[in-house]
Amino acid sequence: MTYVSADRSSGPSRRSALAGILGGAGVAALAGCTSSGASPANAPTPSGATSPQPQADTPTPGAMTLFEDPAYNFSCLWALGGAGFSAGEVGEVLTAVNAVNKAGLSAQTYVTTFRELGDKLMGPPPGSKPDDQTTRFRALRAAQYYAQALFFVLGSDDPGSEEDLYKAGRGAWDTFCDLCDPAPEKANVPYGTTPLPVWFFRPDPSNTRRPTVILTNGSDGQNVDMWTYGVAAALDRGWNALVYDGPGQGQLLFVDQVVFTPTWEKVVGPLVDWLSRRSDVDTAKIGLTGLSMAGDLAPRAAAFEDRIAALVAMPGCVEPWLGFPAEVREILTPSKEETNNIWNEEVVPGMSPADAATMKKRFEPFSIPAMLAAREGKIFTDFYTPAKRIQALTITDIVPRIKTPTLVLDYEDEQFYPGQAQQMFDALTAPKDYLKLTAAEGAQLHCSPMAPQLHCEVVFDWLQERLG
Repeated sequence: MTYVSADRSSGPSRRSALAGILGGAGVAALAGCTSSGASPANAPTPSGATSPQPQADTPTPGAMTLFEDPAYNFSCLWALGGAGFSAGEVGEVLTAVNAVNKAGLSAQTYVTTFRELGDKLMGPPPGSKPDDQTTRFRALRAAQYYAQALFFVLGSDDPGSEEDLYKAGRGAWDTFCDLCDPAPEKANVPYGTTPLPVWFFRPDPSNTRRPTVILTNGSDGQNVDMWTYGVAAALDRGWNALVYDGPGQGQLLFVDQVVFTPTWEKVVGPLVDWLSRRSDVDTAKIGLTGLSMAGDLAPRAAAFEDRIAALVAMPGCVEPWLGFPAEVREILTPSKEETNNIWNEEVVPGMSPADAATMKKRFEPFSIPAMLAAREGKIFTDFYTPAKRIQALTITDIVPRIKTPTLVLDYEDEQFYPGQAQQMFDALTAPKDYLKLTAAEGAQLHCSPMAPQLHCEVVFDWLQERLG
């Protein structure tokens, strides 16, 4: 990496460049990876309380723009799209959008509105006493709305509530799961010193051996997103589906304080071991999907785990570090001391609270000190260590080792990893297919937040052809 020495004259230039990329259109670029469709933790509050009317040539024209700020808009489109799998309600989401816009868009108004909506849904609906089915799907929607609030909480007035907000969403998810018929089997799969929580869904309780898909979340996703992007579709086709929290995700991040690892095969291997001991799993038909940043993690695992029979990268991602703007990546130098001096002495003093919240959110899955500092309303001081961890996720040299048949998805207007899906597809030596979902189908943007049904049709048609 070429590094220009930081002197007195370069400081303001770097600060202004960083502020520009974080505070302007680059906010969405820095959102990085979502499984929940996550986006930056905070962003400048737009003026006015009404939804804007974007230009027709934007990625979200007309009614697709709920908020002027692209970060919040992208996240909320995820909640709206989840309605197709009962993981959201159109009226609830749009009412929440109106409430946030009326109050003035900010992290605080967004978090408060969606958290209160989640709390409301964990209670009974108006009218008669709810039955189990009503309680079940209200809990699923609550999990979605808690996840919306969770992503932005570090930019709110109460960042220390992050773990409690995660637990509220996890409680809603578990309530939903407990009322499924059959309920998914919950277990803890051994992994180092911290086991992986798993939820094993099956279409019925028989011991019939079936194809099984392991669903891998991204860097910000919650379990509810795996329902929308795989579980429901798998069950409809008579497949089993395994949902799990890996390092840097869900319980392992927010409670157990375990960050991401680049050696994801050490995560997937124990899951395959666990599945292989079951009488209701066809071990010759185990598929693996990776959503958002897991479009990097799942291919890495498949390169070293030969029991995976089919792989889907959604989208293909070979270098997550490139998901950060160049102005952010430029901070990292070969020297830890020099890097952290630049960060603490030049960059941090010039950052707005909104920019700081964005960086806190983007770095917390890679640094427990960064997460704990953020919960205290502070910015982390060690930029070097988490940045190197993100760099270590690069798999450009590993992709050619993959032998598993692979589907690489791409998206029109992909805002986080543009060009990387094609790069992965070109490097693959295994049987492979490439498909780009487009704006003409309403499936544009990272992970097609407005079209999860189409997304699942594409993925499971391909999996069915390979493993059905």
